[in-house]
Amino acid sequence: MKIFRDNIKFSYENRQLWWFTATSRTRARFARTALGSFWLGFSNLLSITTLGIVYGTVFSVTDFNSYLIYLGIGLVVWNSICSSISSAPILFINNRSNIQNLKLKPIFYVLEEWAFQVQTFFQSFALVFLVLIFFNKSLFYNLIVSSWIPFVNLFIFLFWFPLIIALISLRFSDFAQLVPIVLQLIFLISPILYRKESLGDLNWITNINFLYILIDSLRYSLITSNVNYYSQFLILIINIFGLILSLLILHFQTKKISFLV
Repeated sequence: MKIFRDNIKFSYENRQLWWFTATSRTRARFARTALGSFWLGFSNLLSITTLGIVYGTVFSVTDFNSYLIYLGIGLVVWNSICSSISSAPILFINNRSNIQNLKLKPIFYVLEEWAFQVQTFFQSFALVFLVLIFFNKSLFYNLIVSSWIPFVNLFIFLFWFPLIIALISLRFSDFAQLVPIVLQLIFLISPILYRKESLGDLNWITNINFLYILIDSLRYSLITSNVNYYSQFLILIINIFGLILSLLILHFQTKKISFLV
């Protein structure tokens, strides 16, 4: 328990610092652009529109508006998960100099990356969501009333899972090459661009695809205002277990990280 108390205390006491450094990264990312972080939402809208037209035609979609909402929410959430996991293998490598020369705990860099990914998600999601509201005005109500639990589960996952990936990658460098390959395969077998029913007899894959379960639970709550509380409770238990496991691994690896980066 002392491990978790120390990490919570450190995270809280330095909350302004790691949030500020994450915000600075976001600002620097669009420092010389006229539209700034608007580009995040705009690029997603462009992808959603293009993919919506193409795959809507391929799958002979009859209700284009509902399909666009389905695709839009799924794609934005997937991009956030994919970005968090893709950047995880080089998380500590990118902070090598600071880790070796500063006395900050390694969890600081994990929190900074997590905050950066959460900020990126909201900047992208906000614009896409505002556009999708024109197709379904109940989305805003559903967001406030029904979607907060799936959002909490998503953000907890975005912390602990990339952390485990980052710690494994420190030990096994080849693991970093495997991550994008696995992500691409998961994307192809996940009903993000197409409906779940299109998988036919392979529908069972979605039941063991945890990344898709996170996406689908959030998307389902936003579109229908319904929440499977039993499923969300199980996801929360998995997230808590993953959070504890990741912090334990980080604790035992802390003294070795400066030598592994």
